[in-house]
Parts: sequence; C-alpha cells; structure tokens
Amino acid sequence: MLTVDFDRLGVTGGTRLLDLGCGGGRHAFEAWRRGSIVIPFDRSEGDLKDVRGILGAMIAADELPNGQSGGVVNGDALALPFADATFDQIIASEILEHVPNDRGAIKELVRVLKPGGRMAVTVPTRWPERINWALDYHYHDVPGGHIRIYRQPELENRLEEAGCALRGSHHAHALHSPYWWLRSAVGINKADDHWAVKRYHDLLAWQITKQPAWLARIEKSLSPLMGKSLVVYVERVS
Repeated sequence: MLTVDFDRLGVTGGTRLLDLGCGGGRHAFEAWRRGSIVIPFDRSEGDLKDVRGILGAMIAADELPNGQSGGVVNGDALALPFADATFDQIIASEILEHVPNDRGAIKELVRVLKPGGRMAVTVPTRWPERINWALDYHYHDVPGGHIRIYRQPELENRLEEAGCALRGSHHAHALHSPYWWLRSAVGINKADDHWAVKRYHDLLAWQITKQPAWLARIEKSLSPLMGKSLVVYVERVS
C-alpha cells in the first residue's frame, strides 16, 4: 500500500532516495524494486530490524535490480547524519505530525536534498483527522502520537519557506479513514479486540493483497473527498 506516487516523485534506477520515518519499509521496498539506492531512516530500532530482515530476504531472492542494496539508519530527523545535497528524492510519510519542531525537520530534509531534487511529504488529511481526535483523545494523546493537524496551505507554506517550490498534491487511502473512525469510536485502547474493527481490517488486508480493480476505482474516486493522507510534492529550488 503506497501513499506516494513514485512516477510523480521521479523515482528511477540509480537515484538516491531517503525514506524518512520508513516504518515497516513499504516505500523503501518499492524504491529498491525500481533500482534506487535507498536509505530507510527511522527512530524505531524495532521497525528497522524488520526492514533489515525483509531486505536480506530480497537480496537472497535476487529481487533487487542491478544488484542494488541499501543500509538502514537509526537517528533523529532534526540531525540527519548526511552531507548537504545527498539525495535525489526524499519521502517523509506521516512523520511531521509527530515532530514538535517540524520546521527544524523540514529544514534538515531540504538541506540533504539536492537542488532540483524532489520530495514527497504526507500528513493526515485535516477533517478525517479531526474526527479521530474528537472521538477518542487517546488517538493522539499518547507518547509519540500526533501533536498537530495541518491545514494544507500551512504545510505548503512551511515547505516553501524552507526553499521548495510546490509541484502538486493529492489525497490517498479513502477506505482507511472509516477504519480509523471506527477504531476511535470503539476506543483506540480496545479496538484490536472489537469484531467490527477486525472485519474492516480484514477488508483492507484483502484490498492490499488482491488489489481488485473495482475497489481501487471506488477508493480513487473517494480519496479527493475523504482520503486519510494528504500528499504534497515539492522541488528544492534554493
């Protein structure tokens, strides 16, 4: 399940890509398959351990084009351990809403992006996110949870202030918004055991594994209205 449009971001073989806040590695693995030199980066050593395991299996199965491989890096988004202008592309997916100093994180991302390089930043879409906050404060009031809800112009202004030019946007994952509303309505701390949450999760898992065309069309048509994620594409111009 990809949030970012890789064609729109310009991901091709041989380019260097930073996947900031990589989580389980869904974007990193797709970039590797396309032949990019990818650095998955995250604060969670647990997530990075999983990424290392899957990467090792991909290498063993010869699934990386042109012998491409990449390391993984544990660290802080406010102090990236990379030289200026290191990456051709950057993905920062669902990370800035967690960071108290989001302007500092954006500044670091732009610093390590090459002039002319492209970055995709994703955050929760404002109105679906507000519903989650209203239904259950535990949704965001947890260590490492969401600390802000962005308006799209607010996020775009911060990216422009850091030296980027806007290159488009879209929304994604409309079917995931009701899932999180359901979890929040049941109660985030007990949602995993609720039958309705389990059935909806099964639907999403089926969508991801089977990828039925009819359901993809429905989600695409609904995403501009109720997509869980906002995706903004920018290019470094200064």
